Amino acid sequence: MPGNSQRKGSIRKSSKKPAAGSGGRVKRGIEGKGPTPKATDRPYHKAHKAAHAKRDGAGQGGRSSSGNRQRRKGSDSEWVAGRNSVLEALREGIPVNAVYVAEGAERDGRLREAFKLSQDKGVSLLEVSKGELDRLTSGAIHQGLAARIPPYSYAHPDDLLDLADQNREKPLIVVLDSITDPRNLGAVVRSASGFGAHGVVIPERRAAGMTASAWKTSAGAAARIPVAQTVNLVRQLKAFQDEGCMVVGLAADGDLSLPDLVADADLARGPLVVVVGAEGGGLSRLVSETCDHLVSIPMATTLESLNAGVAASVCLYAINQARS
Repeated sequence: MPGNSQRKGSIRKSSKKPAAGSGGRVKRGIEGKGPTPKATDRPYHKAHKAAHAKRDGAGQGGRSSSGNRQRRKGSDSEWVAGRNSVLEALREGIPVNAVYVAEGAERDGRLREAFKLSQDKGVSLLEVSKGELDRLTSGAIHQGLAARIPPYSYAHPDDLLDLADQNREKPLIVVLDSITDPRNLGAVVRSASGFGAHGVVIPERRAAGMTASAWKTSAGAAARIPVAQTVNLVRQLKAFQDEGCMVVGLAADGDLSLPDLVADADLARGPLVVVVGAEGGGLSRLVSETCDHLVSIPMATTLESLNAGVAASVCLYAINQARS
């Protein structure tokens, strides 16, 4: 009957003990932990890391020590699509993370050679559907074969000076201003490696980076010579000047000709930075004003300018001859 608490099932029984109140046993659990520490005092907070990075940089008083330098990584992995392109990348020693082949792709001599080179170099070989390969390569014409290249690891500009010190040589560094064609970058890297330069410096923005095209044009030289990135080209040139380097820029209307440069032993054989501008546009105004000298390459005809890669090669060859 209603109200009869003696009826079976009228009261739900539980084997669990009642939860403890806010006092006693759990009192310490609700006690305050004091004021929240400042962001700069929390090791995991980005403000703390930024403050320490700034403090470490200020403590260097100029050129940073190699222990605090951070190599920049390129933005993303790059894809090389097409049988000929992938085969050339493997032949030239371009670093490849993996080679992808579409299911049912026709086996020909190029595909078989790509498989063999991948096996010899220890590169992963993965089979995916054609639709998946289309998606990975953003719709490129891949002919059933593509390769994934890792982001390039850029050096710090000071590493190039350290390399010269280790070799007991006077620094010879190439700096590129507004070079947007990766093939020109690859050609300069190849010439820099062949004529004894200690590295190449490029801007971080609005300039060509070490893409697959640049790797290919360098013919493997990118694996033998460091390429560094800088946020501010003018500031980096001034930093090189502070380290005792003479900075010369290639310009058609230079105050010094290339033969005069190499004839001056103090200039050609001393610490030297050669700045190369884009074909047509040349050096930017601020970069041009920062250079100690502007050097022209004498021409036998009325040709106005040389390709950036060719101009760098001519200049580096002449300097190398003067140094040797």
